[in-house]
Amino acid sequence: MLIQAVKSKIHRVSVTQAELNYIGSITIDENLMEASNIIEGERVQIVNINNGERLETYVIKGDRGTGTICLNGPAAKKVSVGDKIIIIGYGFMDFEEAKSFKPMLVFPNEETNLIN
Repeated sequence: MLIQAVKSKIHRVSVTQAELNYIGSITIDENLMEASNIIEGERVQIVNINNGERLETYVIKGDRGTGTICLNGPAAKKVSVGDKIIIIGYGFMDFEEAKSFKPMLVFPNEETNLIN
């Protein structure tokens, strides 16, 4: 049996931009993507700590080392610049494998979104 389990998490980053007039997605600093094992085009869940909103979208690679976290398209209406969010990536895995699997958890600086 396959189950869906957390494979990646970027915890408490600040939204740096919200671009309504864009096709859609979330743009994430490439350093954060690599550290959390999230790839471009991957489906992720966004949890907004400030207002409780939860949404799903896909990832676009942002400029490395900038701390960029930008919600694009309709998702931009679910956040405000400065909101703290959690970005969660899930993976399908065998039930037994999931019992011992350790997700990649990243806790960047909450003000700069950079990895300490």
